[in-house]
Parts: sequence; C-alpha cells; structure tokens
Amino acid sequence: MKKLGILVGLLILIATSACQNLSEINENPNNVSETHPQLLLTNIASNAFSVDGTGALYASRMLVQTDGENTGQYYNWDRASFDDYNMLGEVAKMIEEGERIESDAYIALGKFFRAFYFYNLTLTFGDIPYSEALQGETEAYYTPKYDSQKEVFLGILKDLSEANNLLEGTNTIIAGDIIYNGNTIQWQRLINSFRLKVLITLSNKESDSELNVQSTFASIYNNDPLMQSIDDNGQLVFLDEEGSRYTEFNSSGYGSGMYISSTFIERLQDKEDPRLFIYCDRTKNAKEAGLAIDDFNAYEGGDPLAPYAEVNDKAAAGDVSKVNLRYTTDPTTEPHNLLSYAELEFILAEASVRGWISTDAKTHYENGVKASFSFYNSFAKGYEMYVEASDADTYLAGTMVDFDNGLTTDEKLDLILTQKYITSFLQSGWRMYFDHIRTGYPALAQTLGVTPPTRWIYPLSEYNNNSVNVATAIDAQFGTGNDKIREITWWLE
Repeated sequence: MKKLGILVGLLILIATSACQNLSEINENPNNVSETHPQLLLTNIASNAFSVDGTGALYASRMLVQTDGENTGQYYNWDRASFDDYNMLGEVAKMIEEGERIESDAYIALGKFFRAFYFYNLTLTFGDIPYSEALQGETEAYYTPKYDSQKEVFLGILKDLSEANNLLEGTNTIIAGDIIYNGNTIQWQRLINSFRLKVLITLSNKESDSELNVQSTFASIYNNDPLMQSIDDNGQLVFLDEEGSRYTEFNSSGYGSGMYISSTFIERLQDKEDPRLFIYCDRTKNAKEAGLAIDDFNAYEGGDPLAPYAEVNDKAAAGDVSKVNLRYTTDPTTEPHNLLSYAELEFILAEASVRGWISTDAKTHYENGVKASFSFYNSFAKGYEMYVEASDADTYLAGTMVDFDNGLTTDEKLDLILTQKYITSFLQSGWRMYFDHIRTGYPALAQTLGVTPPTRWIYPLSEYNNNSVNVATAIDAQFGTGNDKIREITWWLE
C-alpha cells in the first residue's frame, strides 16, 4: 500500500508538472501578459515624434494642390479618427509595466505621452472620452462617457506635473529611449516645456481660477527645468535604415500636384528670409534662366484661394515652386520636433508680452529665431551657408523682423506668432493652425465669408458604437445635432 501511495503521488506530480509545462508552451507569443516597458517606449516615441503629414501645411497656407481639390486647403474637411486611442492603449500598458518593475522613469514617460495624445485629441474634437477611456478590460467601460474639454485639460496638466515630479532627482538610464538616449534630465526639460505649451494654448482662459494659467506658467518657468538650447530639442533623429528613415522620404504625395503657396513664399520673400531656400525649390523657369538658389526672385507660389485648375496652369507654365526635393530624396534630412527649443522661446516671448512672466520678450523672440537658424545650419545638408549665426543677426535687424518695430501688444504678438509659424514647416504637426485660430496670427489668406474651421466631426465609429455618449457630448457643447467643423469648443471661447 505504501508503494501504491508513492506511485500515485508520483503520477499526480508528473501530471501537474506536465499541465504546467503545457500551459507555458501554449502561451500566445502575440498576447503576452508581461513585457519590459522599453519595448513599448520605442514604438510609442517613434509614433509620437514622426512627421504628421502635410495636411496642416495646406490648412496653414503653406501648400497648394493642383491635381484636385485638397480639403485642407479649401477648409472643407469633415471627420477625423480616434486612432490616437490605439497608441494610448500602448501608453497605458507601458505605465502598467513601469509600475510592475517599479520604474518611476517609465511611469513618468507614460504620463507624458498620455498627456500628449489626449492634448491632440481634445484640440481636434473638443469633449472626448477621457476618465473612462481605455478601461474596457479593467472596468468594462466599452462605451465610455465623454468628459468636458476643461476636465481633459486639467487631467493633462496633472499628468505632466506628476511626470515632472517622478523624474525629479532620477538618474536612471531609460532603455529603449530613441529621443534622449535615456537622459532623464532632458526628458524632464521637455515635459516642463510641454506644460508651458499646454498653458499658452489656454491663453483665452486667463480668468479661470481653477486653471490659474498665468500663475502656474510663471511657477513652472521660475522653478522647474526647461529646455536650454537646441541640444534639448524634443526631436526624432532619422537613420538610413528600414523603418527609421525620414517620415516623408519617398512619399508619393510630393508628386506632380503639390506646390508651395504664394502666401507662404511672399511672407518669406518680404522678410528676405533665407529659410525660403531650405523649404522650397526654385521654379522651373527660374532654374532654366540660371537664377541662383539664394535669389529671392527664383521662387513663386500658387494662390491658395484660386481654383486648383487655375494654379495648375501656372505650375504647368513653370512658374510655381515645389517643396525642396531634399524632403523626399534624403532619408536622413532634419529631425522632426515634437517640441523644439525655438518653439519654447516663442512661447516664452508670448507669455512675456501677455505679462505672465517678467522677462524680456525681445530676448526670447530673438533666441527663437536664432535657434531656428542654428537648427537648419546643423541639419539642412548643403544649405548651411544660408543660415549662419551672422545671417540670423542680419535677419533680425530687418525692418519687418526687428522686434523693436512692434509698438503695440498686437504688433508684438504678430511678430512672435509669425516667426513661430515660419519655423513650423513640416514640424510640430497642426500647432501652427491651432495657434492661428487661437490668436488670429499670423494673418492667413481667406476667401470672403469662409472662416477657418475650429474642429473636426467625431468619427463615424462613435455614432455606431457609442451613440448615446457622443450625442450627449454634442448636445452639451454645441446643441443637438451640431457636430460641425466650425463650432467653437471650450478652449477657444
């Protein structure tokens, strides 16, 4: 009987072990329960820091289309997507894995990216699913409610503040970091600079005591680390390797139908801005006539308000500039900035003019211009000679650029926002457009009676799968059935 008991025990042990081994063998490699957050960070950062296409350039009067009507150029877009929620799912997983391995650094970066994606989503639509979003598995919220835009912004600022606090004094090297190579100090500078970006976005909400925009901005500026030079740029550097090349490299969108807008070229020509040569190509006729790259007369654009067929005729005649070919032929052209030091300096210049901080607006303004020139001097291969430090000094002394010529608050804001706009060619996504609808600067060519859209219509999938909550959100913001592109959302009120 003792031998039988031992035999039975061995059989049970073997069976249990076999079941356990079989369970381990059958684990789905595509649905693992745990992963190191560094694997998630690389993909998240690559997505967030990549070039955001050319849509914003059409809406911001930088590009025109000649082989069809571009919805951005003529302000007749409709729906946008909720695709960013897919990336937010990865961000949530990275935060979860950071908590599992007890890494404040990964949790902090997760909070930053969470703030970044929700910032983009709420500016795109207005009210969005926030507090109940991404909780289908944990809380069974498959049809999440929509939170007000104010609540979303409060959550964004909270996440960024917590991210800064988590990185305070942290010297951990962050594996998988393709932006700062694991440097937590530079991440902290970017996060705090982004906090200022969010706050300047809320310039229309200065009087909101719950937000305390002005005092919060000043506190961050005076007490927290910020980007100090272009070496701190929040940028993705591209490599000539599969999956790591410049986002617009070999893009078919730059074919025969894409040209530069006349309003953009003329703004650069009027200021004798050498970045014109970096952004644009000479016209066909100018090249054939032997005009040099640095001849401002070698460039001409298409009217963004004219019918596309009319501009096509002008382009066919050789009198319209295209985008500089380096953007599609160089796999490692300049990095793409999610937020640059130049943009930070323009944010600080605007804040100074508004009286939020007691610093010299002119100094910040000139720092921003110099940083932009320095950036292209470092990365625009073959065009370095046009954007030396001395060129920046000469440019800043020009009549239409000199900050001392801005006598009123409006004139100063116009100078700052115009320079901020110029730096945004194929940089920073829709930031330039949102700045324009927030401030009115710089002035953009408009068809009489056609105002710039202020948002996008909610995705059709929300109407199909979350109809009650999306209808409630529309009613609360704009009135029943008014899911339209020119409705005014909270941040613009």
